[in-house]
Amino acid sequence: MSKIAIFFAEGYEEIEALAVVDVCRRLKLEIDMVSITEERAVTGAHGISVGMDKVFGEIDCADYDMLVLPGGMPGTRNLEACAPLMEQIDAFYENGKYIGAICAAPSIFGHRGILKGRKACCYPGFESHLEGAEVTADAVSVDGNVVTSRGMGTAIEFGLTIGGLFVEKEKVETLAKGIIHRQ
Repeated sequence: MSKIAIFFAEGYEEIEALAVVDVCRRLKLEIDMVSITEERAVTGAHGISVGMDKVFGEIDCADYDMLVLPGGMPGTRNLEACAPLMEQIDAFYENGKYIGAICAAPSIFGHRGILKGRKACCYPGFESHLEGAEVTADAVSVDGNVVTSRGMGTAIEFGLTIGGLFVEKEKVETLAKGIIHRQ
């Protein structure tokens, strides 16, 4: 079974993070909500506190098939300031394993040189941070092992796209119809 880690920092965008968790779990993927601190509860940008499955110190990133970064402010800045997480993002990218980011978080990939020569999208106004990317206005951009998305309104599509990397297209389409996302 494929395993995904989504990382939570104080100030994350709640819908972007939780929609991905919800969609992936509906697709029967194993997804862990991981706090980048030692705190088991993380509060989002809009004051919603969520209990995590794990804290960063308890996981071995090598056990995962994909690492996902939700956006939000100051969540994105807090994720980028977590050096051990950034080391793992770089290692996953270099080893051809999937990484994903939504909203402001694709800026992290841009700052790390991951987007050079790749298609990518982000929240409007963050395009200058997608250093070297071919910036798209797509809801979700997939280029090799890098998946990016634009924001809260594209979070379900982002989750479905991530799910589609690991399960059959039919399952993804059935879920998309079942949640009234696609007709």
